[in-house]
Amino acid sequence: MTDDIDHKQKMQAVQAKQREKVSELKDPEKGLVLVHTGNGKGKSSSAFGVIIRALGWKQKVGVIQFIKGTWITGERQFFNRLGEVTWHTMGEGFTWDTQDKDRDIAAAAAAFAKGREMMESGDYDLIVMDEINIALRYDYLSVEEVIAGLEARDKRTGVILTGRDAKPALCDYADLVTEMTELKHPFQNGIKAQRGVDF
Repeated sequence: MTDDIDHKQKMQAVQAKQREKVSELKDPEKGLVLVHTGNGKGKSSSAFGVIIRALGWKQKVGVIQFIKGTWITGERQFFNRLGEVTWHTMGEGFTWDTQDKDRDIAAAAAAFAKGREMMESGDYDLIVMDEINIALRYDYLSVEEVIAGLEARDKRTGVILTGRDAKPALCDYADLVTEMTELKHPFQNGIKAQRGVDF
């Protein structure tokens, strides 16, 4: 019985502290910038989870994919069936597939131009720029132009930028940065990508 009372008192103290912290928080009244990066899996998957959350609140969502090209993915098929997400797949595939830097730069520039148009329109609550960090990593885009585009976005619009090797300046600019850490991956054991898990 004493353990129950002690536990209840501890939890009440934790609750009071948490409520005090929450009472001091403010709504920035603008969309936030999130960066999902790191070598581990789950960067895009996490962004798609946020899309589901936004759609649950009847928010308007757009996706621009910078790398995946014509690759058929489960998430794109799902959101296409749902019919509530504006989806643009602008890349031509993995950088090692195209092997043409000028084409990759042109594709990245076109994708970011579409992204800027959507961010500035005021029509979207959330835009996901999937794998944009890869375009930045290979200098297909400059971090300065991406930050300028984020600065020019409509106040309503939040943005998620995914992909490994996010630039430090972008991480500094963002409101939230999550780094996925790989501890173990089936690829290391000779297992190929699985439908419904990897794509």
